[in-house]
Amino acid sequence: MTLNELYKDLDYVNHSREKRAYYAQLIVDNPEALRHVLEILFMVDDPRSNRAGWLAEFAIKEDMTIILPHLDYFTTHMHTVYQDSALRPVAKICEYLTTSYYKHEHPETKKKLLSNHKNHITECGFDWLITDQKVAVKAYTMSTLYYLGTEIDWIHPELQRIMEDGYHTGSAAFKARCRHVNKWIKKFNKLQS
Repeated sequence: MTLNELYKDLDYVNHSREKRAYYAQLIVDNPEALRHVLEILFMVDDPRSNRAGWLAEFAIKEDMTIILPHLDYFTTHMHTVYQDSALRPVAKICEYLTTSYYKHEHPETKKKLLSNHKNHITECGFDWLITDQKVAVKAYTMSTLYYLGTEIDWIHPELQRIMEDGYHTGSAAFKARCRHVNKWIKKFNKLQS
């Protein structure tokens, strides 16, 4: 599948689960095509960028390993995404990566997700939390930063400060995720003592 073919096919990808699942399976079956999906995702001013994000998210959810060869590209370009409908899948992919690495301890993810990738994800995550983003981006990011904070000791205190600062003005969903992540942090801290 070439970049041009994929670009044209993205016209047929929409919000329906059926369409996203169909095209995501094409990517899972042809993992080298994920690079093209990411290239389109990072065409941030293109209307197909968000569709590429949906497709990447669905494909990576199906098979986490397909993103691993592209971590350098993904993590060094993710900061460029700004459209809400494209940024949400990027934040979700970061959550998938950190969950795979820290919670599931997936051997391939443990081998491929390096400190420079974690640093890019951390930097973007904090940027997303302190800027005006939709609650889904912030919720996925809080989980991502929680997992990274189990390894990088300064992250949890900073994350808690940001959650506390935004709690009183945040939506009900934001507040619920804050409570949830705070419980994780307290449990983690108790286990570390």
